[in-house]
Amino acid sequence: MIHLLTRLFPLWAILLSTTAFFFPIPFAGMRPAIIPLLSVVMFCMGMTLKWSDFKETVKSPKIILIGVLLQYIVMPLSAYVISRSFDLSPEFVAGMVLVGSSAGGTASNVICYLAKGNVALSITLTMASTLIAVFAMPALSLLYLHQIVHVPFLKMLFSILQMVLIPVLAGTTLNTFLGGKIKEIGPLFPFVSTIAIVLIIAIIIGLNQTKLKEIGFILAGAVILHNLSGLLIGFWFPKLLGYDDRTCRTLSIEVGMQNSGLSVSLAIKHFSVMAAIPGAIFSIWHNLSGSFLAGYWSYKEFRKSSRKNC
Repeated sequence: MIHLLTRLFPLWAILLSTTAFFFPIPFAGMRPAIIPLLSVVMFCMGMTLKWSDFKETVKSPKIILIGVLLQYIVMPLSAYVISRSFDLSPEFVAGMVLVGSSAGGTASNVICYLAKGNVALSITLTMASTLIAVFAMPALSLLYLHQIVHVPFLKMLFSILQMVLIPVLAGTTLNTFLGGKIKEIGPLFPFVSTIAIVLIIAIIIGLNQTKLKEIGFILAGAVILHNLSGLLIGFWFPKLLGYDDRTCRTLSIEVGMQNSGLSVSLAIKHFSVMAAIPGAIFSIWHNLSGSFLAGYWSYKEFRKSSRKNC
């Protein structure tokens, strides 16, 4: 039952975001909860990992390197190019770049599993990009945004250490030593993470309801194009290098799905509430597009196996 509720993330996100759009005041009042909620998400992510998972990076260093490079080259660059092409305001450009500079999405491992991808590779890529994000996000933000808005590099660095690295490492350590004893409640952590992300999205919608009415469709178009660029390049680049479909599906999901909750938290803390809107929209959309792709690829695998058995 918990697995099903977790997999219905896009539905919960749409329902609560719609509620926040029409009744924004209660959600806007929850603004101080955004950063603690993100820390909960990252701790829950850590609770799905063990220190032994780090060994995977040694087994497949080439594909891990390709995945990380695609993550931190394609997504921030496409975010900047798309947002400037759409002539978005400086706040929205900052928000788009923050999304593009984020680590892999916390829901990507679930989507990868549903898409019949390489789950071990997905977890390793998410873990690697999350650790690298501590330094990559402030550096990439400075690179792309220094002429548009002020980028507090060191403050962002320390924020990510507090909001991401410490909770992830704490969760990983706890799961490594107590994983056997808490195995039965393991499914609760992705579910709690889902609730926290959905709440973060709803709070941002509540805070920005008026602005969304004015520019919602233009910004949504930019966000959708950004996500699609990651999904497409993430699939076809490794395909051109000769990797199998399972690996290509995994990289597509990892590159295209971002930890937009992190970008939302950093936007509010170091830029503006408006800069958090792209991350909120991305959170909803990338789970919808990821779920659609997972269903499509899963169906293709089912048809393929059915033909083999005939």
